[in-house]
Amino acid sequence: MNPTPGKTNDSLSDSNSEDARQQQIQKKKKSSTQLPQPGTTQGSCAFDSAMITLVPITDAAHVVHGPSGCAASIWGSYSSLSSGSMLYKIRFSSDIDENDIIFGGAKKLYKGILELQRRYKPAAVFVYSTCITALIGDDIEGVCKDATEKTGIPTIPVHCPGFIGNQNLGNRVAGEAMLSHVIGTAEPDTTTPYDINLIGEYNIAGAIWNVLPLLEKLGIRVLAKITGDAIYKEVCYAHRAKLNVLLSSKALINMAKSMEKKYGIPYIEESIYGIESINQCLRNIAAKLGGSDLQEQTEKLIVEETAAINEKLALYITQLQGKRVLLSVGSFKSWLIIFAARKLGMEVIAISTNNNTEEDRIRVKTLLDQDGIILEQNSPQEILQIINANQADMLIADKHHQDTSLTARIPFLDVNQERNHAYAGYMGILEVARELYAAFYTPVWEQVSQPAPWETGNSPEENI
Repeated sequence: MNPTPGKTNDSLSDSNSEDARQQQIQKKKKSSTQLPQPGTTQGSCAFDSAMITLVPITDAAHVVHGPSGCAASIWGSYSSLSSGSMLYKIRFSSDIDENDIIFGGAKKLYKGILELQRRYKPAAVFVYSTCITALIGDDIEGVCKDATEKTGIPTIPVHCPGFIGNQNLGNRVAGEAMLSHVIGTAEPDTTTPYDINLIGEYNIAGAIWNVLPLLEKLGIRVLAKITGDAIYKEVCYAHRAKLNVLLSSKALINMAKSMEKKYGIPYIEESIYGIESINQCLRNIAAKLGGSDLQEQTEKLIVEETAAINEKLALYITQLQGKRVLLSVGSFKSWLIIFAARKLGMEVIAISTNNNTEEDRIRVKTLLDQDGIILEQNSPQEILQIINANQADMLIADKHHQDTSLTARIPFLDVNQERNHAYAGYMGILEVARELYAAFYTPVWEQVSQPAPWETGNSPEENI
C-alpha cells in the first residue's frame, strides 16, 4: 500500500524540525500576494531529486512510471560518472498515455519490467512513481513485488511523485527506499575495522575519484558509496560499515540516523570541498576509526598532500591574487569558490544565497570579509550595480548570467550543477584555480572590454 504524503513527511521530518520552523517564519514574512514565476519548480521537485539520488547506482535499471516527458526532463542533467556499468544511462519509461490514465497503467508497467529484465539483466530495478500515476492510484508496490517473485531480480518501488514536496524531500524518500528494500539484504565477502560508507556524494564529474585514493593510502576501505559510482550489491551490505561519512547532502541525514539506530553505525558530517575541509574530513575519519597510528599516518598524508597542492597553486596565485569576484552560483556549494578564491589571494565582494539553506547562508556570511555583500534578489540589475560600484574583475555564475557579464564587460566563469569538472579533494582546488585562470585570461575578454567604434568616434577600419 502506498504511503500517504502525510505519513512520508512525518517519517522524515524528525531531523529537520528546526529548519521547518525557520521556513515557516520566512514564509510568513513574505507577501501573501506573491505569485509563482515560470520555471521556478524546474529541477526541484521530489521526483527529480529522488532520481538524482538513486540513478548513480550504475548496474541497476531505473524505470519512470509516467509519461515519457518525465524521464526526459531529468535524464542526463547531472554528469554522475561510472567506473563500470553504463546501464544507468539508459532511459526506461512506462510511457503512460491517455488510455492508461483511464484504465490504469499497472499492467503496462509490469510487462515493461519483465521485458527489460529479460533483455538487460540488471542487478536491480528501481521504479519511480510520478504525479500522474500517483493520482490515478497505480499500485507500484504490488507490481514490484510481483516482478521480484517472477524474475528473482530485486524490484524496488520509489514513491516520489513531484507534488509531495521539494527536492530535499525527494532525496529523503530515495533514502527511505534504500533503507526499506536494499540496505541489509546482502553480506560482504569480508569486513575490516576500517570499513566506511560515503553518503550523499553522487560523483558529479567524477568528484569522488579525487577522494578515494586518499582513503586507500590510509588503508581505509569504502564499503559502499551512496550513491556515486555505486553498484547495487555494495549498497545492500552497507550495514556492515564501521562509520558513515555524510558528505554535503543534508537531505540524507535521516538515512545516517536510521542506520545508527538500527545497525549501531555512528556517523559524522563532513565536506570534501576545500583544502581545510578535506584535511578535517580525513582527521575526523581517522579519529573515529582507529588509534594513534592511523591518526599519525593521516597527519603525514595531510602534510604531503598540502605541500604538493601549494606548490602547484603557486603559479596561479601570482596571476590571480588581488582580483575581485562576484559569486552567484545558486545551489552549488558557494563556499568552495570562496575557499579557492581566498587560497589564490582573490577577494569575493558579493555572493548570492539563492536556493541555499539557512545554515548555508549563515556559513557563507562567516566566510565573507566584513565588507562582503549578500545578494538577496540576484537580478541582473542588482548584479550590474554591484559590479560597477565595486569594480569587480570577474562574475562567477550559471549560464543565465552570461549576458550580464557581457554587459559589464568583465570575464565570466560558468559554474553550475551540471558541471564537467571535479572540484572535490586537493585536486579539486587545483581544478578551480585552472578554471579561474583560463576564464580570466581568455583573450576574448580583452576584446569585449574595448569600447565599440561608435563609442570612440572612430570608423571600424581605424580600429583594426
